[in-house]
Amino acid sequence: MHVPDGFINAPVSAVAGVVAAAAVAVSLKGARRELGGTSRSSAAGSGGERTAPLAGLVAAFIFAVQMLNFPVAAGTSGHLLGGALAAILVGPYTGVLCISVVLLMQGILFADGGLTALGVNVLDMGVVTTVVAYALFRGLAGVLPRTRRSTTAASFVAALVSVPAAAAAFTLMYWIGGTTDIPIGKVFTAMVGVHVLIGLGEAAITALTVGAVIAVRPDLVHGARGLTAPLKLRIDGELVDAPAPAREPVAAAAPRSNRGLWATGLVTALVLAGFVSFYASANPDGLEKVATDQGIDKEAKDHAAKDSPLADYGVKDVSDARLSGGLAGAIGVGATLVVGSGAFYVVSRRRTKDAAAPAASRTGEKV
Repeated sequence: MHVPDGFINAPVSAVAGVVAAAAVAVSLKGARRELGGTSRSSAAGSGGERTAPLAGLVAAFIFAVQMLNFPVAAGTSGHLLGGALAAILVGPYTGVLCISVVLLMQGILFADGGLTALGVNVLDMGVVTTVVAYALFRGLAGVLPRTRRSTTAASFVAALVSVPAAAAAFTLMYWIGGTTDIPIGKVFTAMVGVHVLIGLGEAAITALTVGAVIAVRPDLVHGARGLTAPLKLRIDGELVDAPAPAREPVAAAAPRSNRGLWATGLVTALVLAGFVSFYASANPDGLEKVATDQGIDKEAKDHAAKDSPLADYGVKDVSDARLSGGLAGAIGVGATLVVGSGAFYVVSRRRTKDAAAPAASRTGEKV
């Protein structure tokens, strides 16, 4: 659903950019708490140093999975938006930042999604999907039994609803600032209709990923940690409490390493982007199909980065399509991982400084 330049006029794109920037600013503050964790040891900095790379990995994983277009109807494909997945795994504020990093990398390096439409895309694919999905997920988590299956089911529903919600949000922006004169009712019906189908794919990917992480490290799933009752895992037919992170620091115990999960996630992302993406559907995605059928794309403009060495997810001057796409995917995963992890580390360190300042002040007063 990457909106290219020319679909939405300049004034509305500018307003969307301002709103998106404000949302990112709010998310930066909220992400400090999410990345810092809730324990005292996290406030000292260890939590952020451990969770920032995982948040970067989530961004890289979403980048990789977005390369895997899947068929949803005759001549139409869809791909993961990722807002629901990011929000449930690392928190809604960090989730907005994850999707923003992905969209920035895609726009600058791969000419995917217009640069003047970056605010539109961040608002639509990042903010709307994350807010809608996480609000619904928390609502369902509050009424369903506190089990792994219920949490996975809640993530399925939340992801499913988030995609047509983003389609409706795009339709609203197009109604206000569309560059072609198309009956808005037709646009709404076409956009929401096809994106309900795409939402089913989004829901399946999200539920499978959330369920897989809960199975091995439920303490790292932000949505599961926030439940009011202990998360249950079914082992040998019996429900047992899932392990939870200690609320108080234990001097004799070392923090549980995230390296295994991080390495597994990275390898998976590289395989998906570098190899599996070659077999993705070549059909236009939901927005592209609707734009062509309804005439929305009449005023579309060439991307400012269309001559990028990685434009259209291929490496320039590499003739073999499989190798070109695989290299581009691997480069994208690496770049997103580095930029995302670096940004999240800076955000988490900012929380460390903010937490240390009051402590230092209180120490000074006692002296």
